[in-house]
Amino acid sequence: MTEERKVVLITGCGKGGIGYDYCKAFADLNCSVFASDVSHRLPDLADLQSEDNVETLELDVSSDSSVASAVDLVISRRGKIDILINNAGIGSPGPLAKLPLDAVRKAYEINALGQLRMAQRVVPHMVARGGGTIVNVGSVVGRVPTPWAGSYCATKAYVHAMSHALRVELRPFGVNVVLVLPGAVRSSFGSNNVERLKDCEWKIYKSFSKSITERAEASQSGKSMDAAVFARHVARQVLSSSPPKTIVYGHMTGLFRFLSWSPLWVRDLFFTKRFKLNKVVVR
Repeated sequence: MTEERKVVLITGCGKGGIGYDYCKAFADLNCSVFASDVSHRLPDLADLQSEDNVETLELDVSSDSSVASAVDLVISRRGKIDILINNAGIGSPGPLAKLPLDAVRKAYEINALGQLRMAQRVVPHMVARGGGTIVNVGSVVGRVPTPWAGSYCATKAYVHAMSHALRVELRPFGVNVVLVLPGAVRSSFGSNNVERLKDCEWKIYKSFSKSITERAEASQSGKSMDAAVFARHVARQVLSSSPPKTIVYGHMTGLFRFLSWSPLWVRDLFFTKRFKLNKVVVR
């Protein structure tokens, strides 16, 4: 007898993002994949509809009703959800002292609460079936926050704390929780970040505008890992007989591991020089 195909629900699957490549990676490994995104990005998923093993649906992780409808739809069609990939997320670039709170709230609602909202909806179903896997996408900057991205880093730190707590809380029910910490992976994330910076007036940080933009697209350097390579690695790890608790993969993960172990003065010195914060502003 052949093993029953795994049903995988993935959030944030617009073309150009890592979620798009997650869909292909899991589909290639013979999973039944549900690729989702918000309504205005559904056209970006059109190419995925031609893929074997992939269906698309609308899902806004910041909406209780949208999450409920999407999860219920997958279960009605396939009878189960074996794996949830909490990938949906947005950037929130800019200096914390001047970043509009609306932008901070939006990032928190999608990146942090969006993942918990999804988990809370699938957990009862997974528990009833006796198992499942929840994959939460954090970031190396959730461990080592950087200047000009403090809001985004904070949302990922939340994801890390939430994942570590959930992992222990769900263990008695046979539900695995895997935390993914991508390094620098090529995607549309950097260009989307730069787009968010348009028309921003940083006032006291005006002289740092170039540095802020550099940070917004820092993960998209020439050495950044190809998203398809990254997604295939994660998919294989998640589908293994004993999924790891964390998956740390991608360009610059070694650097951030070193910085996480370093004294704060070393970290501060590194980021001060890297993002041009070593100049004195005279007002």
